[in-house]
Amino acid sequence: MIPTKPFLATLLAGTMLAGGALAQGVSDEALRFDASAYDTLTVTVDGAPMKLRRYQVVYVANPVTMARETTGGIRMGGPGDHEDPGLRAGGKATESAFDPHQMQSLILYVPEGATEDTAMILHVNNAGWFNSPVREILADGQALVSDSDQDPLGKGLSEGYVMVSIGTRGRGALGADGSNPGKAPAVVVDAKAAVRYLRLNDDVIPGSAERMVITGTSGGGGLSTIVAASGNSPDFYPYLARIGAAGIDAQGNSTIRDDVFATIAYCPITDLGHADPAYEWLFGALRSQVNTQGGLTPAILAASNALAAQYPAYLEGLGLKTPEGAPLDGEGMRAAIRAHVLAAVEKHIAEGGTVPAMGETVSFKRRGRTIEAENTWLSMTDGKPDMDFDAYLAFVAKITALKTAPAFDTTANTGHAEIAGEDTLFGPADLPYMNFTPYGWNHNDVAGDGSGADDTGLDFAAYTAGEGAELARQIALLSPFTYLGTDADAAPYWYVRHGMIDRDTAFPVPVALALAAQGDDSIRDVNFALPWMTPHSGNYDVQEAYAWLADKLAEAE
Repeated sequence: MIPTKPFLATLLAGTMLAGGALAQGVSDEALRFDASAYDTLTVTVDGAPMKLRRYQVVYVANPVTMARETTGGIRMGGPGDHEDPGLRAGGKATESAFDPHQMQSLILYVPEGATEDTAMILHVNNAGWFNSPVREILADGQALVSDSDQDPLGKGLSEGYVMVSIGTRGRGALGADGSNPGKAPAVVVDAKAAVRYLRLNDDVIPGSAERMVITGTSGGGGLSTIVAASGNSPDFYPYLARIGAAGIDAQGNSTIRDDVFATIAYCPITDLGHADPAYEWLFGALRSQVNTQGGLTPAILAASNALAAQYPAYLEGLGLKTPEGAPLDGEGMRAAIRAHVLAAVEKHIAEGGTVPAMGETVSFKRRGRTIEAENTWLSMTDGKPDMDFDAYLAFVAKITALKTAPAFDTTANTGHAEIAGEDTLFGPADLPYMNFTPYGWNHNDVAGDGSGADDTGLDFAAYTAGEGAELARQIALLSPFTYLGTDADAAPYWYVRHGMIDRDTAFPVPVALALAAQGDDSIRDVNFALPWMTPHSGNYDVQEAYAWLADKLAEAE
């Protein structure tokens, strides 16, 4: 049952204290919403005009002042396959008049007729975990449709939902003081601050803060899952206090909530602290057969072998169970991936799709282009699909060259001289990057960069156990696995998709995420799939996703 607005009004200023007084966040008064401060847009949905009220606000009281150069780091969904076709047409950053606080602002688009019970769809745009200035995702005169599988905005508006575009800091953000203010957990803290702003002002903003759905693709998918997993965790309170987020009192305690109703997450890049071993465990044996981005050197091959050996122990340490209740080990993970792939094939057939015979051509879309490849792994026996698992992995890796090794903690090790990996998310704000895995750290070969055993005299375990405890904290605060199955208030509803031919992170990562969510007693539904012949992308199954959401909203009434 979703709480009603009269109940929520009691909680708006904070939590009841002894004597009937209300606790209030330090910044709450400064963050009250002005319902009269809006512009009006008119879009069309299925040819019919629809008026929207557009509000733009800074959602924290102490925003970080950004440098103008930061706008050059805009990622609308990332390069190539990261692009989000459902948000591409109208999306642009609001940089016509530079706003130094645009990373920590949001835009609300409220359709006429929105009520206090209307769902709110929170769009985050952090592909690759990059900094994400707030974006105009809807424009005056924009034409939208409700029946497309690539138009979440048209579908959402046709359902009457409030659309919210959220800007956040992330890697690549540059502060006006020359610092790097997008280091973890800044991106999660900002998203939580936006949620808190909406909940603080739930009495005056059309739409229900109890029906917030956070959605994103790639890094934005990863961000969506960590926000969904970590609701109301006190781990984030000190960071929220520094930026003047709503609902943090003078003692650093929380007076309002930052949990969400649901997440719709596409190809989430997550569990970064263990994503390199997962990648090499799955794909490493193929490196001598398929292309590796940047080429395959002896150092990269050695890294691949060392990382692959780390994954089985980590996987077993997660304590996950198969759907049959058995402990999830390496063989169990292969079986789980295989089951999801075959389920996607069966769904494809049930929807009228065909499966080419072995040796024939299979076609799919990528970045708007039709790609053809030889079917080397999928066969049909008595009307049922069957597959060669290793041939399937080779098929995926031949479609798109494998990332280098390490795939994520790339910078300053294994011959990688350029700053290239997700390591720009980690470390102190005065350093551009910091290695965040044992392999990357212990093999750092750039003297004087402040990262690695070569500069600190400490291996990764010793560093993160002592003077580098904040690095360990950053890694944990960016992963949903830290919070699933704990007393954090996880979103009760999860819709997660990772394409069947998406090699941007290894399949064990999203499969383990789905199993961890299914094992959390507070989560009521986890809808997970590896869709047929889908590359790294998002918002390609809008009708299915929004039908699922409508069912969950009705279920919670």
